[in-house]
Amino acid sequence: MDAPLHAEHLDVPAELALLSIDMEKYSQIPEAKMSAARCDVDDIVATVLAECRLPAPQDLREGCKDRGDGAILLFPPSVVARLVDPLLGQLNAALGRYERQRLASSPTLRLRVSVHVGPLSLPDHRGDAINDTTRLLDSQATRHALSAAKDNGAFLAAALSELVYQRAVHAGRTPALGPHHFLEAVAQVSDKPGFEQPCRIHVPGLTRPAVRPYLIDAASSATTPSSSARSSDASTASGARSGGTFQFHGEVNDPTIANTIETLRIDRRRQ
Repeated sequence: MDAPLHAEHLDVPAELALLSIDMEKYSQIPEAKMSAARCDVDDIVATVLAECRLPAPQDLREGCKDRGDGAILLFPPSVVARLVDPLLGQLNAALGRYERQRLASSPTLRLRVSVHVGPLSLPDHRGDAINDTTRLLDSQATRHALSAAKDNGAFLAAALSELVYQRAVHAGRTPALGPHHFLEAVAQVSDKPGFEQPCRIHVPGLTRPAVRPYLIDAASSATTPSSSARSSDASTASGARSGGTFQFHGEVNDPTIANTIETLRIDRRRQ
C-alpha cells in the first residue's frame, strides 16, 4: 500500500515568476561559434535585467536553469510585471543594438521568450509551472510570432501565460504596453498533443493586426494564416489606421501595396 501523505505535502508551494528564453536556430550555428553566441546572449540579458532593476542570473536565489540554447530564470512573483514591461522592449532594443554592431562573422541573435507565474516545490523547483513555461516558449504561436518579428525589424517574440497577462497588462502595471500590443492565441506544441493553453503573444513594436497573419489557427490546425486575416490586417501592418477597409476594382500598380498582396486572396465578406 502507498504510504499516507503528510498534511504539509499537500500544501501548495510558493509561487515564482518564470522568464524563459531560447535562441533561434542555435543548433545551426557553427560549433566553434556556439559558445561565443551564448555568451553574447547572456551578457545582453544580464545588462537588460540590471536596466530593469532585476537581479542578475548569477544572483538569483530562486534559481537559474541553463537549457543550452537558453535559460529559465526564476524571480519573486512581485516583479512579474517588470518581466513584461520594461524588460521585453529593452531586451528587443538591446538585440537591435547588437545587430548593428556585430561582426559579419557573428550570427544574428533572435530570441523566443515566455513569461509565466506558478507554484514550484523547493529545493529542486519542480512543478507544472516549469513545464508550462517551456511549452509556451516552444509553442507554434510563439515560433510563428518570431517570423513576424524578423519580417518587421524586431528581434524577439514573447508568449505570456493568461495569468501573467491578467496580473500585469490587464491590471495596468505595464505603462508602455496595453492590450492592443498583445494577441490572444492558443499555445500548442507539435510533440505535446495534450498541451493546449490560452496565451498572449507580443512582438515589440507591433500591434495585434500586424502579428495575427503569421499565427497558425490552432483550432483548425491550419498551416498558413487565413486569407481573411491577412486582408483585414494588411492596412494596419503597413502603417495605415486600424479599421480601414480597402476595395480594389482593378489592377494594383502601387509597388508598396502590390508587394504586400501579390500572393494574397482577399475576402471582402464581413466576419
